Amino acid sequence: MIRSTLLIGTLALALVACNDEPQGPQYGANPNLPEPQRGLLPSMKIPRPAQWGNELPKVPAGYKIQPIATDLKIPRQTLVLPNGDILVAEGSGGYAPTQRPKDLIAGFIKSLGKSSVKGGNRLTLLRDADGDGIYEMQGVFADKLDAPYGLALVNGSIYVANQDALVRFAYQDGQTQASGPPVTVTELPAVINHHWTKAMTASQDGRFLYVGIGSNSNITERGMDAEEDRAMVWQIDAQTGAHKPYATGLRNPTALTIQPGSGQLWAVVNERDEIGPNLVPDYLTSVQEGGFYGWPYSYWGQNVDPRAQPQDPEKVAAAIRPDYALGSHVAALGVAFSNPAMGENFADGVFVGEHGSWNRSKPVGYKVIFVPFRDGKPAGEPIDFVSGFLVDDGNTRGRPVGVTVDPKGALIVADDLSNTIWRVTKN
Repeated sequence: MIRSTLLIGTLALALVACNDEPQGPQYGANPNLPEPQRGLLPSMKIPRPAQWGNELPKVPAGYKIQPIATDLKIPRQTLVLPNGDILVAEGSGGYAPTQRPKDLIAGFIKSLGKSSVKGGNRLTLLRDADGDGIYEMQGVFADKLDAPYGLALVNGSIYVANQDALVRFAYQDGQTQASGPPVTVTELPAVINHHWTKAMTASQDGRFLYVGIGSNSNITERGMDAEEDRAMVWQIDAQTGAHKPYATGLRNPTALTIQPGSGQLWAVVNERDEIGPNLVPDYLTSVQEGGFYGWPYSYWGQNVDPRAQPQDPEKVAAAIRPDYALGSHVAALGVAFSNPAMGENFADGVFVGEHGSWNRSKPVGYKVIFVPFRDGKPAGEPIDFVSGFLVDDGNTRGRPVGVTVDPKGALIVADDLSNTIWRVTKN
């Protein structure tokens, strides 16, 4: 086993590309898109876990950050409840079989950058009873779940998107434990589950839940039959579970949120791999009902990906160009709209949690950024809001996932490497 591991690692390192620097900006409405690069294997390198010690993540001047929960079991997404309690979804899913030599090597590389802790398959509740910023209570709200990820509170129920089903718990304000087992609202696609996370948000009126369902492959190498009901956002009736595709062609919509006021659905999406370190940019976009966003036939609008066969020119022609590129392989896994309580410079825009790359020789991501908005749309360069996770190209102390904005003016960040929940506030 050791010999095989060393062989895989040596082979992967031997095939890593040396020049990962893009020739132009990879963020914004018009990112630089170089020519695709194909090889035996893509670049693969992931920073190894490092300890925080006495260090803390870096935040802008005028802000402070502190850990409010540690020793968790793979925290992914959070939900701030009306009384200020914080729910944390903890778990790790996916059971896609290894299909190609590349999958075996990629799996090994990815494993080097993960926590050794087993996923909790639970919801943990955090409470700061006296409002001093210290969450003195930490307890299990519900357990025996199946890789919970998306969370929402709608009409007196807490909804949880497990990797295989949408479920709900009855909830009363201040409750610290579920009063019983969850009720299944509807099953979710779970065969193969190459991309297992099920992101979720609720419409402003609480009638619908939107659930992101990632593709079952990078670029249809398992065949199109495996992609039925995948690479899309479902709209689900919160009461009945009736559902329909809301938007399609989104390779892996990993986080969803509703824009305050307009009620517009937004998503961050992880794009395809294996055509170079600077393709394809992950992105932030408004999600149009009935819209098609390109996967697998094209990327960033009408840029055709010839690996998807047979091609569909009509689909390519209809592909919607995303609103804002975040950079290739940053692995955005969290998104949340800000509010004025976060401070003047960060009042209008979205925070994005970037889990970080594994498939380029120079790591990118590993931070939380702020994308400023103007007139309801992204406008301007991204700003590093929480950084310092990445020590150097070979080591990282943490990996941000979900981000949530407390209405009172705090950013909550889930870190699934150090198994910590971070809280950022103004000084």
